[in-house]
Amino acid sequence: MSLTGLLITVRTAKQGAAMEKGKLHNDEYLQEISSLTISQEDLDALALGEEKKALLKTDVGEVVVYCRPGDVPSGLFFLPLGHIANSVTWAETQGTGVPDFKGVTAVLTASK
Repeated sequence: MSLTGLLITVRTAKQGAAMEKGKLHNDEYLQEISSLTISQEDLDALALGEEKKALLKTDVGEVVVYCRPGDVPSGLFFLPLGHIANSVTWAETQGTGVPDFKGVTAVLTASK
């Protein structure tokens, strides 16, 4: 089963704390930036348990993420900024200097 929703990239407190220890070779940081927060309703619809892998795909690319429930609306997917989020968001800035990191249409599919 798959769900279509909007991808929103964010900064998290846990990500910020982990960054202080370094981005490279830091398992805590890498785990945080590869964790997608979705509603419990969406998690249940995909028949995923917490911290289970799923494929997140946009028109730009696809990445494997770990899903976790959060207090978020159904149909919104929250992914911390970083090289994983960059793989599925547009590089085009439309003249603003900042790419579109919010509101990217995405499809989430449970990994087998």
